[in-house]
Amino acid sequence: EENVRFVRGKAARVTDVTVSPEEEGKLIVEVEDTLSNQFMRLPVDMVVLASAMEAQADAGEVARILNIGVDKDNFFREKHPKLEPLATTTDGVFLAGACQGPKDIPDTVAQAIGAAAEALTIVGKEQLELEAATVYINPYACCGCQNCVRVCAYSAPSFDIEKNVSEINEALCKGCGLCAASCPTGAIIARHFTNDQFIGEMEGLMEY
Repeated sequence: EENVRFVRGKAARVTDVTVSPEEEGKLIVEVEDTLSNQFMRLPVDMVVLASAMEAQADAGEVARILNIGVDKDNFFREKHPKLEPLATTTDGVFLAGACQGPKDIPDTVAQAIGAAAEALTIVGKEQLELEAATVYINPYACCGCQNCVRVCAYSAPSFDIEKNVSEINEALCKGCGLCAASCPTGAIIARHFTNDQFIGEMEGLMEY
């Protein structure tokens, strides 16, 4: 139709602040044209917004079962937005598509291909490598405060009610050290990062 314009871009904001006479009495859409790489101000009579996309109602329950995080909008959270955008805190669980947030078809397809490739790196192996620098708990020093259970993003620590001590599932441990740092009694010991090793490293550095 007449005066119909299509702009492929990213809208920055909608404002009523005018900077020229032709913008008087109109809404101004500020947008970046991704084809020309130019910033545009479009005076319009009406702005119609698309319906918002929300996470599935049972996303929180799925996240609890899979032991993965969710953001403030209840979408699944990746392990790291830059370094590991498809991975989660649970090994073997990968994200693709709108479960991570609103996405268009090209982005969804690209993520699905990447997630499938990541999964193949696991399925194609006869044996899986585990993290060497895990932690373990000295049961005689553990006070049963459960700080480690609360801070671990990988659900590696668990609490034994009968023994009143925490235990580490080394298959889930990533050796991040959060639990060791939060332990008030020093019962959690990181392999290859013991106090004696640190002292030895410091003494070696001070020789130079």
